[in-house]
Amino acid sequence: MNRPHLELADVFNALDSDSSKTDTQSLNSPQRRAFRDIIQCRSAALGGHVERCTQCSHEQIAYNSCRNRHCPKCQAAARKEWTQKRAAELLPVEYFHVVFTLPDQLSPLALQNKRVIYGLLFQAASETLLKIAADPKHLGAVIGFLAVLHTWGQTLQHHPHLHCVVPGGGLSPDHFRWIGCRKGFFLPVKVLSRLFRGKFVAYLKAANEQGRLVFRGQSKHLAEGDHFASLLNEVSKREWVVYAKRPVWRTSASVEVSGALHPSSCYIQSTTGVAFGRKSDLPMERLC
Repeated sequence: MNRPHLELADVFNALDSDSSKTDTQSLNSPQRRAFRDIIQCRSAALGGHVERCTQCSHEQIAYNSCRNRHCPKCQAAARKEWTQKRAAELLPVEYFHVVFTLPDQLSPLALQNKRVIYGLLFQAASETLLKIAADPKHLGAVIGFLAVLHTWGQTLQHHPHLHCVVPGGGLSPDHFRWIGCRKGFFLPVKVLSRLFRGKFVAYLKAANEQGRLVFRGQSKHLAEGDHFASLLNEVSKREWVVYAKRPVWRTSASVEVSGALHPSSCYIQSTTGVAFGRKSDLPMERLC
């Protein structure tokens, strides 16, 4: 039996119509604005205009969009345009898809310190790629890459990770010639993983010493005693997930897997709830 598909706006409308309003009380100001914009997008609430056929004079009303960057309907055109621009920048070389993932133990801390943690994720991952690629034992080249942050996984759970699209080579140290990697192999993932882990843990420790982190709720205990040091010690003993493979597509694989919460992913489960479907057969799913 086929389930009728919903849009995200339908789900938000259902929450908004709840007289208790309990589900939206915890939203901050930007989140409430996005919530309201998505509900009103392409509806009479935002006004519209009349389109008329010049041949048959048929008329139809087209409602205005909200243009909120979090709205899945508004971002479809923007995402397509962005992808086309990035595709035009690609070099005629082999490309690799590299993913840097934070361990689950850091997820609560990341939720409370988004700007700091995600900034450290970009910093540690980019420095790792540049350092290992510049090492003559591996590639010995100055590389460039595109990095896209994802804060959720295919299961729609909080799962911070960075998708990087990297050309298979770079410029020589004197910037006068191209140095390509071995066909089908970019850089050793274990070496990338351990350097990435060391850099991120060091930067996270420094951020705490500088008073840049906040600890609330289930992370409140980290502000007491040696709990924070114990957390760093625990994650330092784990193997961090860094994955590298050739993209399935020539264009940016990061963009291709970005639509995890697409409007068509929603369907009615019952009269009292909504379930979110997900693409479980994507060849890139194991990257996340």
